[in-house]
Amino acid sequence: MLSSLGIIGLAASLILAAVFAAAGIGKLADRSGTQVAIREFGSPTNLVRPLGLGIPFAELAVAVLLLYGSTRAVGGAGALGLIALFSAAIAFSLARGRAPECHCFGQLHSAPASWKTLVRNGVLAVLGAVALGSGLAGETPGMFTWMRGVGAEAMLAIIGVVAVAVLAGGARAYLALLRSYGSVLLRLDGIERRLAEAGIEVEDQDELPGVGLAPGTPAPAFVTADTTGESVSLDGLLAPGLPLLLLFTGSSCGPCSALLPTVAGWQGAHADRVTIAVVHGSDRDTGRATAEEHGLERVLVDQELAVFEAYEAESTPNAVLVSADGRVASWVAQGEDGIRDLLARALEAPDDEVDGLTIGSPAPELGLHAPDGTTITLETIAGRATLLLFWNPACGFCSSMRDEVLVWEQTAPPTAPQLLVISSGDADSTEAEGFTSLVALDHAFDAGSAFGAGGTPMAVLIDREGNIGSPLAAGAEAVFALAGARDLPALSSSSENKAAVIAT
Repeated sequence: MLSSLGIIGLAASLILAAVFAAAGIGKLADRSGTQVAIREFGSPTNLVRPLGLGIPFAELAVAVLLLYGSTRAVGGAGALGLIALFSAAIAFSLARGRAPECHCFGQLHSAPASWKTLVRNGVLAVLGAVALGSGLAGETPGMFTWMRGVGAEAMLAIIGVVAVAVLAGGARAYLALLRSYGSVLLRLDGIERRLAEAGIEVEDQDELPGVGLAPGTPAPAFVTADTTGESVSLDGLLAPGLPLLLLFTGSSCGPCSALLPTVAGWQGAHADRVTIAVVHGSDRDTGRATAEEHGLERVLVDQELAVFEAYEAESTPNAVLVSADGRVASWVAQGEDGIRDLLARALEAPDDEVDGLTIGSPAPELGLHAPDGTTITLETIAGRATLLLFWNPACGFCSSMRDEVLVWEQTAPPTAPQLLVISSGDADSTEAEGFTSLVALDHAFDAGSAFGAGGTPMAVLIDREGNIGSPLAAGAEAVFALAGARDLPALSSSSENKAAVIAT
């Protein structure tokens, strides 16, 4: 027969073993979240990864040691050591006014650390002391030894008690879920009533108020750093002339961690159609660890949540689409399904269309004026293939290719398309660029919008009949490649000119 101390010691050991096993398994199942929690509790950067593996394996080792009588004292001592370590880290953070996510059980359960967490650890410490005391006193029946000594009827009774406890716990969780669901339904009913009172119909989901900035508004400019410390701006992300998908994620967001490997695949597969940037609400070290773990590119550090708040993102994971001309192109899409739909929208334009203008269709009318007041229309350029170059003297990417454009103007053969520079700058700044080709002013960028140009520099070919002759080209390399398709010497006749173009 077991003594009272033996029974109490065995019970304490089994409870602790279950707790430490669940904690270790939970942390291993969410390694990135575990590393984030360790870093937020103040661990040196070089110890984050070793501790991210060492702590869960130590918890599992303690759980195993507590199951056997001969190792119970060691398991109890190990449990007390880990509990003391965790409690010290939590107390230190709370004393500094910080309450990071404890991530005690990984993805199974995580909540901000608080004094309640220390109380829970105190209870576990008492169990650890009991396990250690029973082990040192020699009252060390192991779980399996004890099970062999228990009669069949007693074992069935114990199994029945455990089963009832599990069912009771499940029923309690189910009832809590039902209460939460009912509460959500009541709140939704209240929201629908208020929307109806405001004259907003809610039967059509598309008519519900969107989250974030209204599509069509200028996208908030920002300058932040990526995980290498390099400065990244909105203008820089839009430089390729592609739509931009800003994906907002959090450092302790489980759904974000689950989605990020897929996002890495999107970045590689759709790099020529859309720019995808991950805005990570963390410090640089955490962002770098996340980028390396999932193979991500363009991870922006947003530790102060400045970009997150500027775009009114509200939660994670979510995303917003910015058009190539720097305007908000969507409401904030929430959750993985919403983000997938937003990506599909960004990719839906066929390669042979220019914002709905199919190659071979008539080009939109121009109706612009040159700096000297001369009217420029499609009739002005009729009879010869023309390269429309959408330009802005204030655009740094335009400035970087200006000298090559001037060289091309002087060296292009008669068979090359003529150039029409459509500038959104004023007359003085446009004339100062030094173009000798036709120049038209488009202050409001109306012509650019009509042709689907989302920014500058971009270009499109118009054939001699006045029809769309090519897809839009965005950026210096693509613009010169489009011009080179018509045997321009800047790309083919002169090796010097070719080198200049490639350098851009």
